[in-house]
Amino acid sequence: MLQPDRTLINDEQWHALEPHLPARQNSPGRKASGGNRLFLEAILFLIRTGIPWRDMPRHFGHWNSVYKRYANWAENAVWERVFAVLTGGNLDLSEASLDSSSVRVHQHAAGARKEEGDQAIGRSRGGPTTKIHAVAEAFGRLVHFLLTAGNVNDCTQGPELIETVPADNVLGDCQLSLTTSRGRGCKTRG
Repeated sequence: MLQPDRTLINDEQWHALEPHLPARQNSPGRKASGGNRLFLEAILFLIRTGIPWRDMPRHFGHWNSVYKRYANWAENAVWERVFAVLTGGNLDLSEASLDSSSVRVHQHAAGARKEEGDQAIGRSRGGPTTKIHAVAEAFGRLVHFLLTAGNVNDCTQGPELIETVPADNVLGDCQLSLTTSRGRGCKTRG
């Protein structure tokens, strides 16, 4: 069982989140013993430690059940509601910052069936990578992000990210500014 000092969701956050989460009373199948709070703790534990799904500690439930529930919440936009509650709707959009980062893909990550959708994995000089394009508000809190293959240029994603936030000022590096402020295409190396 979780030790109270090791949990990531405090009581105040839980009381704010609970009404926005799907109820599980009428769902088919066996009910999770810990409910939504234990499930959220499991996801936060997974993110914090970076472990594979299959290595999820048993006190959170069977890894596949946790994964299926996570995927279900993603499909039904529950995570967007959780994010909105946790930010409290108090985003400072006087400025927004755009940037991207490449993440090396684990050697076993590729290979899902095509009907499961795009995996956002591309080839770059460092091997297979995924690129995270993100926009943050004035205090650095994440507002929106996109995942693309690692070989996708930043300037192709800038306009889409800018449309997601009604910021007064947008900050970005030169790759993003080439498309958004001057109306030109991507600059090539040369």
